[in-house]
Amino acid sequence: MVETTHLLLELFLIFAAAKVMGELFERLRQPAVIGEILAGVVLGPYVLAWVAPSQFTSGLAEIGVILLLFTVGLETKPRDLLQVGVLASSVATLGVVVPFITGWLVMRALGNSTLESVFTGTALVATSVGITARVMADMKILGTRVARVILAAAVIDDVLGMLLLAVVSSLSNGRTQIFSLTVVVLEAVAFIGLIVFWGSRVVGRMKPRLDTMAPHNSAFVLAMVACLGLSVAASFIGIAAIIGAFLAGLAIADHREAWAIEGKVQALGEFLVPFFFVVMGLQLNLKTLGDRRILGMALLIVVVAVLTKLIGCGLAALPMGPRDALRVGFGMVPRGEVGIIVALVGLQQGTISDAIYSVVLVMTVVTTLLSPLLLSFVFKGLSKDQASSPGAPSIGAKSL
Repeated sequence: MVETTHLLLELFLIFAAAKVMGELFERLRQPAVIGEILAGVVLGPYVLAWVAPSQFTSGLAEIGVILLLFTVGLETKPRDLLQVGVLASSVATLGVVVPFITGWLVMRALGNSTLESVFTGTALVATSVGITARVMADMKILGTRVARVILAAAVIDDVLGMLLLAVVSSLSNGRTQIFSLTVVVLEAVAFIGLIVFWGSRVVGRMKPRLDTMAPHNSAFVLAMVACLGLSVAASFIGIAAIIGAFLAGLAIADHREAWAIEGKVQALGEFLVPFFFVVMGLQLNLKTLGDRRILGMALLIVVVAVLTKLIGCGLAALPMGPRDALRVGFGMVPRGEVGIIVALVGLQQGTISDAIYSVVLVMTVVTTLLSPLLLSFVFKGLSKDQASSPGAPSIGAKSL
């Protein structure tokens, strides 16, 4: 009974703090996700010490981020990504190469170990799909071609980031398994291709059978089975479970209106998604930031994080014109789920220190906080006609 009461108290504190801080930041016209992360910092062992990281809270966080990426996929139709596939692939590739190499070199120049430098470079790679989509939804620019390029590229470089993490993790264990890594790459490409090209068709053929199923919420049940099933499949082949969740949403996206599941998924997300961001805040060791060297390193990595995405992704997007290339570059700046996951893997393996983890988390928070300001500036001249172009995904700001 005492243990149950303790778990319920943690649930209450995390959820209530996330919602209060999220609402506060939305009133300040900043992403609610920043308030949720800071709620974790305040509740965590280095401020109030009311909630400590545990297997229970980590499990809730994992479910929350899986649902977050499922929601983003659910609101993004496959054809919208395929229309900008080639350009988005170029943006994603340079958006991986430039931050990784630059981050690695900068950390080595600061005297950090090779593995810590490699892990930091890897954490700089991935753009936050959830944060990017949420910010663009708030600005009502999801109907533009620029927004579709950003979203597709963010998904691709998340995948590339997880493959890079597989390589880095292998190096940290003292061995490089070339054959295994090649298999992971081939499996990931095949898995993503099958879902993107065939997932929607397979789901569509299941629709006639839904009416014969006993549960009243049969469509929602199928959606959750697909979300969890593809998350397991993605994890099994060696890429992030969140990519599987995104692909599950993508497969169902063409049918979400007919199945009327959007409201149910949003309601579930309102409860579970904040746990991920609060738990990330719980991991931040504020004591490490009291060291001037660590704080200076964190600020330098923030600058590197912004400039490398701006330069790498912007150069790849130049065929769209200089102005839109600048928009794509800034749109790829926010880091998030995958970057934090990379840092957590390094921390759990004992490859990076608490200090380096804190540097990565500060970089994530600051780039996310900067995104609305940067995007509001560079998208200022975007025409309303472009922003309402047909065939665009319609991600509601509150749905994330």
